[in-house]
Amino acid sequence: MHFPEIQPRKSLYYNYEIYPYFHSNKNTLAESDTVTVVGAGPIGMATALLLAKQGIKVILLSAEQQLSEGSRALVYTKRSMEILQAAGVADRIMTKALAWTHGNSIYKGQVAFRMASPIHDNDQFAPLNNLQQNWLEHFLLQTIKEQKNIEVRWGNKIVAHQQNDEHVTLTIHTPEGEYQHISHWVVAADGGRSPIREGMKLRMEGASYEGRFVIADIRIKLDYPTERLAFFSPDWNPGNTILMHREPDNIWRFDYQLDPEIAPEDALKPENLNKAVNDQLKMIGQDHLEWEMDWSTVYSARALTLDNYVHNRTIFVGDAAHLLPIFGVRGANTGFQDAQDLAWKLAAVVKGWSTEKLLQSYSFDRVGAAREIIAEAGKSTRFMAPPTAGYRLLRNAVLSLSLEHEFVRPLYHWRTSRPHAYTHSPLNSQNDDNALMHELTENGALIPNIKFADGSFLYDAISGKFAVIMFTQNGQVPENLISEINALKQFGIPAQLIALAIDDQKVKQADISFTIDPNIVKDCFFADVNTIYLVRPGQHINGRWLNYRENAITETFHQFTQVAEGVNA
Repeated sequence: MHFPEIQPRKSLYYNYEIYPYFHSNKNTLAESDTVTVVGAGPIGMATALLLAKQGIKVILLSAEQQLSEGSRALVYTKRSMEILQAAGVADRIMTKALAWTHGNSIYKGQVAFRMASPIHDNDQFAPLNNLQQNWLEHFLLQTIKEQKNIEVRWGNKIVAHQQNDEHVTLTIHTPEGEYQHISHWVVAADGGRSPIREGMKLRMEGASYEGRFVIADIRIKLDYPTERLAFFSPDWNPGNTILMHREPDNIWRFDYQLDPEIAPEDALKPENLNKAVNDQLKMIGQDHLEWEMDWSTVYSARALTLDNYVHNRTIFVGDAAHLLPIFGVRGANTGFQDAQDLAWKLAAVVKGWSTEKLLQSYSFDRVGAAREIIAEAGKSTRFMAPPTAGYRLLRNAVLSLSLEHEFVRPLYHWRTSRPHAYTHSPLNSQNDDNALMHELTENGALIPNIKFADGSFLYDAISGKFAVIMFTQNGQVPENLISEINALKQFGIPAQLIALAIDDQKVKQADISFTIDPNIVKDCFFADVNTIYLVRPGQHINGRWLNYRENAITETFHQFTQVAEGVNA
């Protein structure tokens, strides 16, 4: 039997609710059009919502009977918010989240480097947004409850996992005992200590760093703007790093590095936590203020990934697939990108318009993303928490020089998480004009988001479907292009034609038509009249043409799967 904690977690700002557990006296069998998602954290919930948006039924399993504790995944990038917008939850999140743009690196009381994240007129969300994970899950769950095709099973702990070429059998423990659940597909979103991954004896590759950090969430009224504060080698914690982030509800998060000889259990003793917080407040001249401890934990900086995320009928996302350092806000933000890429591909397989071969591209694309992030994050981690004496000597030299020499200050840059470009994806068109067009909108990159005159955004129009975007004039679209897209639709592929008119003449034959400023066409899309972009459901460019070529789009779909070869334009 499994007995999750049924006493509501204590919090100074969030009221936890206990959800009724699910138990079945007989084994349950998911229908063929249903996906089982294991893990109801942010990535599991987002995956469930994105699958539901694709018309897939989802059974979402949680070992707990309440939401997670503390701030945890705190900072969400613009890209994550765009994905959460596609999931239908971003508006709720932004009623609570704190948007910000700047980060400060401080040494000996001086701001040695101030990082600014740019904002553009066409941005739908701020570059960075702070919200405690429990609040994020709260809004995700609210949205899930509105979906008729998502069933949440609380208090269901996976204790065994078996699979064959047809289905996956999960043995589940609940407060009433055991039952088995059989599903054709299982998405493992069960976290960094993934029981499914461990049960399958899958090992990650990469590096674990020596640096350990305490997270302390405290309630205090500090009159500081919402900006990231990083303090390097302060007097009270010499040689180490301290981060501060403002959270909603007068909560502030302190992340402070531990000396190697301090055990995590000792660091979390109330007297040691209190001393660290008081020392930090004293250093910034705020030790006269009253404060309360809300939550604390210890984490280590790790940069690890599986080399394959698809194992027969079990697919890994988020921390179950990779463990990334938090420096540069990479953990959950990378997981949301996993969820978005997986959702449309798995939906294509479940709905039958693609074969299972399409899932190989999920692993190729997202493992490639994780490895890129690990290489980039390693630089940040080695500066924030030097793993060797040599790296510490280099960091100390940068700190010292930065007080008087501006040229070394950019070395503080924390390399914020950015969207991965699927430049080498096997899905990218092999018969287009990619090589002849501007590299900033190359295949695999995100299509630029545009705000239209009516206040709507391009991303809202193209989320969840393949979008054939054509720049038009005089309302003209080739008839063969319309016929080709209709043939794709008849085959079950979620395709749509979006016309972006550089004049006021909208295209009646298009699914959606907008008027667009010719300057935006040139400056953002590097395009001209008759240029065509094929965009994935996840907003990444899949192919591009200077002019329409008959059957070129259908031939691109032939790369996805043998099934699509049955489409006749």
